[in-house]
Amino acid sequence: MKILLTGADGFTGRLFATQAVAAGHEVEPLRANLTNQTALQQQVLESAPDAVVHLAAISFVGHADNNAFYAVNVIGTTNLLAALLQLPKRPRRVLLASSANIYGNCEQSPIVEDQPPAPVNHYAMSKLAMEHMAHTFADRLDLVITRPFNYTGPGQDVNFVIPKLVEHFARRAPSIALGNLNVQREFNDVQMVCSAYLQLLQHGEPDETYNVCSGQPYTLQHVIDTLTRITGHQILVEVNPAFVRANEVHRLCGSPAKLQALLARHGCTLDNPPLEDTLRRMLAAAGASA
Repeated sequence: MKILLTGADGFTGRLFATQAVAAGHEVEPLRANLTNQTALQQQVLESAPDAVVHLAAISFVGHADNNAFYAVNVIGTTNLLAALLQLPKRPRRVLLASSANIYGNCEQSPIVEDQPPAPVNHYAMSKLAMEHMAHTFADRLDLVITRPFNYTGPGQDVNFVIPKLVEHFARRAPSIALGNLNVQREFNDVQMVCSAYLQLLQHGEPDETYNVCSGQPYTLQHVIDTLTRITGHQILVEVNPAFVRANEVHRLCGSPAKLQALLARHGCTLDNPPLEDTLRRMLAAAGASA
């Protein structure tokens, strides 16, 4: 299967491409800018893909330009889907990566897919807008939407909290400045997320949305304690008020039941490496980089 992949040079895209090729697929990275309709349509027509995996996005919640969230995540996705409609033979599957951030703060936990969304920042709002916009194409394109919960792994940007922690422990920094420590997140492995995307390309049902998650949240303190135990290094954690976000989502934990049931019907499962294994791989990669 020929897969047109957006965000191919990003954290998730690089590993997804590796897994897809290992599974026997051909991967073509999208090089055209999502905001350039002419260039985008030209590459889409030349590519003529069997499937599309759309990972490109402004994904850092603290990104400085709020307008960019909508220009890329909403308008860019609209441009991509419109370009796909021009193909003589449309893709058999288009997978769009949304985000669990669309759920915001809610009392239900673990969160299921029909939980009413309550986004609390521009990133989450742009992803929800992208979902609503994409549904208007569902009568003409075979769409599957994913909502990945927090995940990490080697190669993730240090703007994100887990790689930031790993980098500080790897170089045995005496202290680290963090934001709100009283949060709980799933810190799943990027390997599991990419595997889920590949399986949803094969088995996902049209115009359905799937959480990509484990249902296992951790506190930041747990991550810090685990890194301390692995490295033997004690670090001073300082809370910097500048890093504390307004309207912080305090607990974000998803139910994987819908995805698990789908995969079970097709004789498939997902393997999510233990958090400690993920952290050890990240420490090794950070040490090699240093």
